Amino acid sequence: MEHQERVILIIEDDEGLQSQLKWHFDDFDTTIVTVANREAALTAVRQHEPMVVIQDLGLPPDPDGVTEGFRCLADILKLTSFAKVIVLTGKGERENALRAIELGAFDFYTKPIDTTELDHVVGRAFHVADLEAENRHMQKVRGAEGGLVTRHPDMLKLCRVIEKIAPSEVTATLIGESGTGKEVMAQMLHQLSTRSKERFVAINCAAIPENLMESELFGYEKGAFTGADKMRPGKIESADGGTLFLDEIGDMPLSLQAKLLRFLQERHIERVGARKSMSVDVRVLCATNKNLESMVKDGTFREDLYYRISEMVFDIPPLRERDGDKALLARHFLNKYAVDQYARVTGFSDEAIAAIERYNWPGNVREMENKVKKAIILAEGKIIQADDLGLSTTSTAMASLNLRDARQEAERKAVMQALSITDNNVSAAAKYLGITRPTLYDMLKKYSLTPDN
Repeated sequence: MEHQERVILIIEDDEGLQSQLKWHFDDFDTTIVTVANREAALTAVRQHEPMVVIQDLGLPPDPDGVTEGFRCLADILKLTSFAKVIVLTGKGERENALRAIELGAFDFYTKPIDTTELDHVVGRAFHVADLEAENRHMQKVRGAEGGLVTRHPDMLKLCRVIEKIAPSEVTATLIGESGTGKEVMAQMLHQLSTRSKERFVAINCAAIPENLMESELFGYEKGAFTGADKMRPGKIESADGGTLFLDEIGDMPLSLQAKLLRFLQERHIERVGARKSMSVDVRVLCATNKNLESMVKDGTFREDLYYRISEMVFDIPPLRERDGDKALLARHFLNKYAVDQYARVTGFSDEAIAAIERYNWPGNVREMENKVKKAIILAEGKIIQADDLGLSTTSTAMASLNLRDARQEAERKAVMQALSITDNNVSAAAKYLGITRPTLYDMLKKYSLTPDN
């Protein structure tokens, strides 16, 4: 979802405050969109692709609570990974504000509104959004080098396969738990392909109601249904010449799976309400956190569609199985988000790194990103502590089995973790492991590892 213009979306059910914010931000040389509830907000996100969202947590039908507000935040973040969401909270609601940050909000602001202070928060959000957009552009220019942060052998092997198949037109499916980096890999496939100068269009099949899915994919003609006051192209048509990414395809309803299969076979679409079809040239990539083979057996996913989208399948391992990636990713996100007023935060304590390495990360890379963002805000000094991350410093490591294979695996993990903790400093890693530099180099050779991969 690339942003063509600077748009601020204001989600606020208080008409007076909504008008005040709209009037104030008119001076920001931006397009201002205002809505009062969650459903209108999701429609606005799809239509306007805002760079910044200012959202009140108290939304109808729960204006005095936060249930609907958190639901709205979660739905927005499913639709866009680029928009910076600033949550508005009441005085004394710091716990809710921090929970919003953990879920993925960019920042929070406590009412009553001081527009001068809010200007700084919004300005920083635009600044970070611009930096990220520039970074995405530079990644495309460089051919997506550095698009994936990893040193794990299995992930590096996946990257090499991606480099090989990216220039082809093969339909690929990425399988992995939520938050493992499926969309990042899909973007790499696009950026390394001959379609890299065209659009990468993503649609989350789990985030769109079943009755809206067809019009989102295929578009609709004016008058096709109540509320269709103008023609609107769908995601497939918008991706013409580029790449269409169908995230969470396992959640696509069966009724629509047949229409998608027909498109994949014929490369023609019909907008809802149209009388003729049109040819569309797109490459299709898919992703899911579900077992599609089991769904085929259960009759909840079409077998012919499964084979059509599985010309190439990538199994992405969860973060807990990617030795050496935890501390590496933590430092990456620290460097990414410790900007402006948070630039004072420069690193992690040894206890924090140890806690990062021990933690199981059920939410994978996405959870890592959210915890580091929260820790940057909470840190009292220059160094992030384990408590700032919400992680325990108590060891939970299990004893290794007394077998040769287990010993070698433990040895390999220890080497990778030592390199990760010392930021690839071989001398420091050797000292950390209690061995000499030549011994460490022998172990690197033994396990086909390099300190800079």
